[in-house]
Amino acid sequence: MVQRKFFIAPQPIGNEWITAPLLMKFLENLSKSYVNNMPIFGNNPRQLFSDVSLYLVPMVNPDGVDLVTGLIAEGSRAYNQAQAIAHNFPEIPFPSGWKANIEGIDLNLQFPAGWEQAREIKYEQGFDKPAPRDFVGYGPLTAPESVALYNFTLRHNFTLMITYHTQGRVIYYKYQDITPPNSTQIANLFAQVSGYTVEEVPTASSFAGYKDWFVYYYNRPGFTIEVGLGTNPLPISQFDAIYRENLGILVLGMLQ
Repeated sequence: MVQRKFFIAPQPIGNEWITAPLLMKFLENLSKSYVNNMPIFGNNPRQLFSDVSLYLVPMVNPDGVDLVTGLIAEGSRAYNQAQAIAHNFPEIPFPSGWKANIEGIDLNLQFPAGWEQAREIKYEQGFDKPAPRDFVGYGPLTAPESVALYNFTLRHNFTLMITYHTQGRVIYYKYQDITPPNSTQIANLFAQVSGYTVEEVPTASSFAGYKDWFVYYYNRPGFTIEVGLGTNPLPISQFDAIYRENLGILVLGMLQ
């Protein structure tokens, strides 16, 4: 039997950092279920481990997270660099509004699936240079973090992937008019177990993302899931609810 390959990664993080502990908590509880041979979301964990290869990348953008959470010290070179970039965008609070990597490149606008269209949209919005969010970079796959994720994906040939973001309690599953086989059914299943809604991606955000490229390149199920509600960064007080809402998605994703 050929194992299914299920990949989960939060993209792009920064002030969406709550998605990283979500994945780490899932991995912890899945491992505990395996060791104790106890069901997780009604499923046998040892059967899951037998049938599925699970890959998690819990933090694609560590320096962006460190900036938002205060682990990059004020006055340090990295902090001053980010602050200088943010100075050009005074409408975005600093550092809480930061979503990019420390160079001011939005890592989820770096992939070769409509990158030129993303550049046109974001430039028209004023993001035509390094910014706390929404700067597409100087070309597709120029940020090292995005290159690493791209190459990792090519090496492993995943069956299905999920990329986590905040916020909105929404599930996206298409890229333009491409709807991979079974994607609609899986999206509806995820909505049923989470209480989230399945929606079309807004046009201004529908190009150059990791999920966009995965769906475009492989024509396999790929999903963007926006967890929680409110203003990024979401408060840790939402964590327990976010975990409960997404446990079914994470377990059932391994079964598809």
